[in-house]
Amino acid sequence: MRVLPLLLLAAGLPAQELSVKVPLELSLHRAIEMATSPEGNTNVQLSAEGLKQAETRQAQAKSSLLPDLEGSFNTRSQTTNLAAMGLSEGFVIPIPGFHLPTFVGPFTTMDARVSATQSLFDFSSIRRYQASKSGVAAAHGDVANTREVVSANVAKAYLAAQKTQTDVESAEANVKLSEAVLQQAQNQKDAGTGTGIEVTRAKVQLANDRQRLLDAQNQRRAANLRLLRVIGLRLDTELRLTDKLEYLPVDAVTLEQARAEALKQRPDLKAQQDREAQARLSADATKMERMPTVAAFADYGSLGTGFDNSLPTRTYGVSVRVPIFDGGRKDARRAESASQYRQEKVRTNDLKEQVELDVRLALDELQSAEDQVKVAREGLSLADEELTQARRRYDAGVANSLEVTDAQTRLERARDNQTAALYLYGVAKVDLAQATGRPQ
Repeated sequence: MRVLPLLLLAAGLPAQELSVKVPLELSLHRAIEMATSPEGNTNVQLSAEGLKQAETRQAQAKSSLLPDLEGSFNTRSQTTNLAAMGLSEGFVIPIPGFHLPTFVGPFTTMDARVSATQSLFDFSSIRRYQASKSGVAAAHGDVANTREVVSANVAKAYLAAQKTQTDVESAEANVKLSEAVLQQAQNQKDAGTGTGIEVTRAKVQLANDRQRLLDAQNQRRAANLRLLRVIGLRLDTELRLTDKLEYLPVDAVTLEQARAEALKQRPDLKAQQDREAQARLSADATKMERMPTVAAFADYGSLGTGFDNSLPTRTYGVSVRVPIFDGGRKDARRAESASQYRQEKVRTNDLKEQVELDVRLALDELQSAEDQVKVAREGLSLADEELTQARRRYDAGVANSLEVTDAQTRLERARDNQTAALYLYGVAKVDLAQATGRPQ
């Protein structure tokens, strides 16, 4: 068995073409971890970039409260027409023998200087910095909400893949059952107690089951591709799901408990509340633009015609700016920011109502899905018992194959019902976890 790989290597084939592709063993927990990693789902990556942008805006707002220090160096050679400044030859200077020249220069000027300014009193800038901090908090909430939305989407995609895998297994079981029924019908015909129509009927049932198996396999491939896409993996990755579609009950929770937990834990609600706070602080900052601002300034440097004859010079002082009239620009900005704040308040109230709706719908969905699981289990047990009895009656010659085929069809439908019920129950659990703010 080892001779063929050696011959292929000797023929010069690349090693990667000889490697066997091993399927990725994937559990639901691992799928969520991979999707919510920094290199996972695209939405997670975008929300992380949004957080970085909010942090840079906070740094920009903070810079207006910190000292502004800069250095400069200027050297220039120039000539000047004094007549252009009104200093012509007719300008009288009471110095005997002195005549004012019209053209002066060239002469060189050098100025090396360090300047600094510091805001001392600017409530508008302080409010803008506080608003930017709320913006960063809102961005953190958006990141958390994105991670939870992605986690819920991955969980639902994983459940869908589990369902298709279970459908394939059920379809394979149906094919095996149809093959056994066909063999039973053939044996009955060979024994002289059956007819050809019964064998044909069994063959038709087997062909239908094989067709459904092919369709289930195609649906499984499509579900796996969608799961890979939502995780952020390469679409040519082969998957092997390690978790099975099963019934795992959750702890009972009342509507009041779920609603209180959702209002406390939902990251999208926290992010919206932070955005409302940001809008309120931004509105305050716009109002405070009418207040006076006080700043200190200073500079120090050397001034002269060159380094050899320059002298130290300095300037320092305090400036006070009082806005008087700007054509209504500040009033318009204040009205706009106040409207934006009212918008965010409306959004916050609407989101609270949506949170309660999500919780109510999720609880109802979970209860309904749990009831469906119980009914589907009972139906599957009864259908299996019916088929067993029908096959015994057929063997005993007291029933024909039509009774077996009908029982077989009902068993297949019962298997599909149980699979669908388990899938809906899993989705309901995900929806409840997402509604209460804890899907991960």
